[in-house]
Amino acid sequence: MQHRLDNSLIRKAVLAAAVLAGFLMFTAVPLLRADERDCQRRVARADHRLDRAVARFGYRSRQAAHARHELREARERCWNGDHRWWDEHERRWHTERDWDDHDHDRDRH
Repeated sequence: MQHRLDNSLIRKAVLAAAVLAGFLMFTAVPLLRADERDCQRRVARADHRLDRAVARFGYRSRQAAHARHELREARERCWNGDHRWWDEHERRWHTERDWDDHDHDRDRH
């Protein structure tokens, strides 16, 4: 009788652990997607600010240097969090840490 009771408790514990793991897995997926969108949005905004600063003040301006720094930080944050970064101009994710901190210094067209 004791052996049967132990097996029943073990089964219940395994089932409860599996249910909990499944619940955590499915609730974490939307959070990962939200982080991805947040990273993409942050890099895109920093990229647009740099484009605007270069266009308005020139690529050697204090404003462009600040915007370049902000873009580098946004890319670093994505890279450190997920080992990839968003390239707004190519509209794709990069899985190599291959960005150029001065990619806005030259004409893209």
